[in-house]
Amino acid sequence: MEIVHGTEDLMAMREEWSDLLAESASDCLFLTWEWLTTWWRHLAGDRKLFVLAVRQRGRLLAIAPLVVRPAGISSVLPFPALEFMGTGSIGSDYLDVIIRRGQEASALKALAECLAATNRAVELEQVRIGGSCAADLGKLLGDGGWSLGEEQTNISRHIDLSGQSWPAYVGSLGRAHRYNFNRRLRQLGREFTIRFEKVSTEAERRAALGRLIALHKARWSGYSRAFHTQNHLDFHEEITRLACERGWLRLYTLWLDEEAVAALYGFRYGGVFYFYQSGFDPNYGRYSTGLVTMGLTIRSAIEEGAGEYDMLQGVESYKGHWAHGTRSLGRLEFYPPHVRGLVYRRAIELSRAARRAARRLLPRTITDRIAAKREFPTRD
Repeated sequence: MEIVHGTEDLMAMREEWSDLLAESASDCLFLTWEWLTTWWRHLAGDRKLFVLAVRQRGRLLAIAPLVVRPAGISSVLPFPALEFMGTGSIGSDYLDVIIRRGQEASALKALAECLAATNRAVELEQVRIGGSCAADLGKLLGDGGWSLGEEQTNISRHIDLSGQSWPAYVGSLGRAHRYNFNRRLRQLGREFTIRFEKVSTEAERRAALGRLIALHKARWSGYSRAFHTQNHLDFHEEITRLACERGWLRLYTLWLDEEAVAALYGFRYGGVFYFYQSGFDPNYGRYSTGLVTMGLTIRSAIEEGAGEYDMLQGVESYKGHWAHGTRSLGRLEFYPPHVRGLVYRRAIELSRAARRAARRLLPRTITDRIAAKREFPTRD
């Protein structure tokens, strides 16, 4: 067992991390070395690396991509806890432990023994409920006397594109939604010259990212939790550059008569298209440019052979018009045995109860009111 505490050691793991991920059941964009190390450099704050690496004769068998969260970063808790890299507002879905296929039993045993020795609470967010190695790890800790908690916190919607043609997919949509999309697309074709562009070079990436951010902020009248700090902007600058180099980036702009009116930011990793962020010019809102852009990116995903279009976390109603498949996302909590674990758990329960009470007393924000009417999504 190796515990990685230093950034230099983490950065040196790129090749073997990528190899391990490709051979694991957890393989997804948000567990890539590129995504998590970019998060570490720009959004980790005061957290400390605590990456667990299980090896057998030097060969990497498993990674638990953890950090130590100091007391008070995301709660009022008076103690540190372990959590996944990628946690927080950046929207990393399907976080998990990464284990080479066929090595699950021995790797999980080694990880459980290491975590038990730390005697620290473990809080894992945005885990896929009912299908994660992290849950299996929790069961082993539970066998050792740890207290376990699981709570569904969100859902993600996805479209199964396997074997789909664009006409067949459109034909599967609800009648009203299908009619609305086709009508809006025809309207744009009558009134404008349409251009729908996908980034393919580094120079195009830089310009398109700037347009996406500007359109996203315009959609929300200048406010955006997705791009509201320099650290968030730096994260997206770096991850889009890395994704462009790897061929993963899917950044689209919808042009009407040479005017950029909508943009959509996603990734193609493996057989999955991940829809991540978007924006549009509210001056063109009456044309439903967000609706049209979403449909065109789904068509593009089908044409390039993606097996799935994942809309990621969020219960926005528009997602149900496009996608019928759902996955449950949630939080796993592991508390050490004896008095310390009981104290941890009680403190967390009290903290969450206080936050829920505060939310009930506060008036709805402007953002909340806008969100109830939105045509095109945002990831906060």
